[in-house]
Amino acid sequence: MPSDSVETMIPSSTPKVDIFVVSNPVKAPRAVVVIVHGLAEHLGRYDGVAQELNASGFSVYRFDNQGHGRSGGERGYLDDFHAFIDDADRLVEKARAENPGLPVFMLGHSMGGFITGAYGVKYPGKLAGQILSGAAVTVLPLFEAFKDIDFQNEPRVKVPNALSAVICRDKAVVDAYDNDPLVLKETCQKLLGEVFINGATWLMEKLPAYAYPCLILHGGDDQIVTPEASRFMHATIASEDKTLKVYPAFYHEILNEFGREEVVADITQWIEARIG
Repeated sequence: MPSDSVETMIPSSTPKVDIFVVSNPVKAPRAVVVIVHGLAEHLGRYDGVAQELNASGFSVYRFDNQGHGRSGGERGYLDDFHAFIDDADRLVEKARAENPGLPVFMLGHSMGGFITGAYGVKYPGKLAGQILSGAAVTVLPLFEAFKDIDFQNEPRVKVPNALSAVICRDKAVVDAYDNDPLVLKETCQKLLGEVFINGATWLMEKLPAYAYPCLILHGGDDQIVTPEASRFMHATIASEDKTLKVYPAFYHEILNEFGREEVVADITQWIEARIG
């Protein structure tokens, strides 16, 4: 974990659930970045990204989504997709309160990209911009079957996490993911249906109102979230300041891929161009 990490718990939007938060402040920060992780993972998988953002003069805030990592809540379960979005707002408010006057950006990957895009619709005007990595902002082919599953009345049926082989081309990353005790080995079908069917359908309808400055990034060979999701977002949103970049041959986790240095450089340069 990066040096000068500050760990704390904050109340979730869900009653009796606390959210585990890590902040990585820098001296005289130029901006703040809130990172939102994806399905089944946790904030610790972004230690390297946090270090690199710190090196560019940005303070970083991260949290484990409820039901994930070291946050509270039933493992791999969620009642309402809005809870993820509202939890992200709890952290944005903390970051804003602790860094008055500084621009705050949000970086979300995969399901965290869904949360980020949905945040952009639900909470306009709070951020200086958003970066989305392999964002699940549409109903994906991977989850089409959940349209026919009664996940409301059978919420706790378990679904194995069987996607590790296609998260990244780097076998070391895949092995670390498989052996990480904080990575969920299964989730509940209610969470999957709630986020990837109900939430994605809601977001697709709301995207024309999205207006944040945004950098939309995707792996060209992403087999989990198809690049068409990012192309749809870029074509649909109202933002005047919007950039789409697809990295050829990259798998889903572009921040862990071979050539990830280009991705991090693109993110830091994009932020720097918007803070003057």
